[in-house]
Amino acid sequence: MHEPLLFKNRTNATSQTAIVGANLCPIQSLDYEVIENDLFKQDWRSRTEVENFQYLVLKWLLAFLIGLGTGLVGCFNNLAVENLAGFKLLLTNNLMLKDKYYQAFAAYTGCNIVLAAVAAALCAYIAPAAAGSGIPEVKAYLNGIDAPSILAPSTLFVKIFGSILGVAAGFVVGKEGPMVHTGACIAYLLGQGGSRKYRLTWKWLRYFKNDRDQRDLITCGAAAGVAAAFRAPVGGLLFALEEAASWWRSALLWRTFFTTAVVAVVLRGFIEFCHSGKCGLFGQGGLIMYDVNSAYPTYSVPDLLAIIFLGIIGGVLGSLYNYFVDKVLHTYSIINKKGPPFKILLVITVSLLTSCCSYGLPWLSRCIPFSAHLPVPDQCSTLGHRSGNYKNFQCLPTHYNDLASLFLNTNDDAIRNLLRSGTEKELHLSTLFLFFVAIYCLGIITYGIAVPSGLFIPVILAGASYGRLTGTLLAPVLNLDVGLFALLGAASFLGGTMRMTVSLCVILLELTNSLLMLPWLMLVLLISKTVADCFNKGVYDQIVKMKGLPYLEAHAEPYMRSLVAADVVSGQLVTFSGIEKVGNIVHTLKMTRHNGFPVIDEPPFSAAPELFGLALRSHLLVLLKQKKFTIHRTMTGPEIMRMFDANDFAKAGSGKGIKLEELNITNEEMEMYVDLHPITNTSPYTVIETLSLTKAAVLFRELGLRHLCVVPKKLGRPPIVGILTRHDFMLEHIQKLHSHVETHN
Repeated sequence: MHEPLLFKNRTNATSQTAIVGANLCPIQSLDYEVIENDLFKQDWRSRTEVENFQYLVLKWLLAFLIGLGTGLVGCFNNLAVENLAGFKLLLTNNLMLKDKYYQAFAAYTGCNIVLAAVAAALCAYIAPAAAGSGIPEVKAYLNGIDAPSILAPSTLFVKIFGSILGVAAGFVVGKEGPMVHTGACIAYLLGQGGSRKYRLTWKWLRYFKNDRDQRDLITCGAAAGVAAAFRAPVGGLLFALEEAASWWRSALLWRTFFTTAVVAVVLRGFIEFCHSGKCGLFGQGGLIMYDVNSAYPTYSVPDLLAIIFLGIIGGVLGSLYNYFVDKVLHTYSIINKKGPPFKILLVITVSLLTSCCSYGLPWLSRCIPFSAHLPVPDQCSTLGHRSGNYKNFQCLPTHYNDLASLFLNTNDDAIRNLLRSGTEKELHLSTLFLFFVAIYCLGIITYGIAVPSGLFIPVILAGASYGRLTGTLLAPVLNLDVGLFALLGAASFLGGTMRMTVSLCVILLELTNSLLMLPWLMLVLLISKTVADCFNKGVYDQIVKMKGLPYLEAHAEPYMRSLVAADVVSGQLVTFSGIEKVGNIVHTLKMTRHNGFPVIDEPPFSAAPELFGLALRSHLLVLLKQKKFTIHRTMTGPEIMRMFDANDFAKAGSGKGIKLEELNITNEEMEMYVDLHPITNTSPYTVIETLSLTKAAVLFRELGLRHLCVVPKKLGRPPIVGILTRHDFMLEHIQKLHSHVETHN
């Protein structure tokens, strides 16, 4: 069995293990397919119109609750980050106004290290799966990969508070990526009916105890997370459609749109409340976060050439960023696997380095006098109880330090300073260059440490700084405002790292309220993505691959063209009879890790051996636990139908399923028989053995399957050749079976 260790030179892992947090964990697939057995059919036939209406209403109610919960968490995150970071920055600035520079550095660095250490301890000891962005894990889950703990209550708790502490600690990270994971966790817990472990359950949510409905809820949660992080409801919807979800349909589109609309209303109401001054240092922003629409974008040939150049550079820098993130993650995995103390030590080291850069580099910048080109005089200094956007740092009260105004600020305020229009002389070229290099490097070395960390904000900061730098250099020959160049630079860098186009375009438009920039944003995103795709994959795709998560792409790989389905089915096929001996079932479950078993009917129950269907391991365990056995090999389907209902076979919560070790079956019962017909899915998806592997892969992914039965082409053979699972489509598995297959064409 191959282990997906990041520090080894591996391209992917096809084993059923992957990295969650810093540990190897078993990976299973999700059952998105509808299991049409006799119990399921009886349940649907017995449902009344009232129950069907209740199911529909509950879907919309859960969508509302997901939006409400994610919106409230987003408000809490903003409030906490603004006040924690604001207190730290206010303390530092007040000490500097008194010329106590060493004390200011000690206070600034000390606050950062304490906040960082607490965030790292939460991740290291309580929920290792909460580290990082969380978007790759959510993307993998929606692709059909069931990684343990990534959506657990403990992960949600650490994701919220760890993200707040990490952002407030001054790391070059954002809270936007973790908000996607947070929304997915909220949706998952609501879909389960709460948590049995913490005695928070609701029985009336039994309809949603299946992977298919939970997938839809988590899609809504991921969209709500983006909407809450960026105040971009339409952008959140498009993000879920373009990047997160592997399957989509119109009904899900409506519910996701409704969820993000709820988030927008919650945020709008909270911001209006905070404008009254009741939220401490918080209160800036709104649904329009960085308003740069005061500049009118021009459409001239030199501007067009400059924007094309910006897109090309953004694609190159973005692909290079992904390359270095890959290398850093491989390096950090060696440290993180040594245990929690080493994780915390790594976080403290990066925090100290970040603090030294943020406090030390502004000393290289000149003092700039306040003048009329700064739009809001009150934001030009630190006064009393609040810290202004523009920092005096070591300067006189009538001057400000432009580099300190970027480093010693919250991420939101730094982006506002970079995107502000009509301020060509506000930031010097040397300041923009130093800030870009520092943010670019710090963003690379920060991602991968044991704190919840998003990539959006570091990429936006770096992109906006080099975009504004380019705009300032070319200002004599161009008409486009430097603030708009900063926006285009952020878009090009986002496109180069994340390889999204539509959702990023809408998110940036909703952030900046600059609808006239739509053609330029579309152009620069398309160019940067195209250029970056020539070098490597998007950052989230790279992380999914590095973790060993068996992700299925939307398209079949070239190496599949020369193979057929029968070429890749591996392992000894284990089948059950329609009425099987209990001992055979127990022994098979004990000796194998399979989760689906073909059920074969044989004479006298059928004229010839035929495939009756597919039985799941979890359903077999439920059936064995009730011990509805018979001494003779007879059909007891009607009795089992009366004894069980479909809810007995619903998906259990995390870690709550029946374990084989829990079954207390005697030797006498081992010799008895049990009828498998009522729990067998009588309509599994099947393909003929000569079907090309390319078609099989596309079918498997688009239908969201866990098992795909392969049947023989000719008569007179056993009714099933094998079963295709996600593992069978992975490159390493195919290479082990067929070393001659070309994989680079």
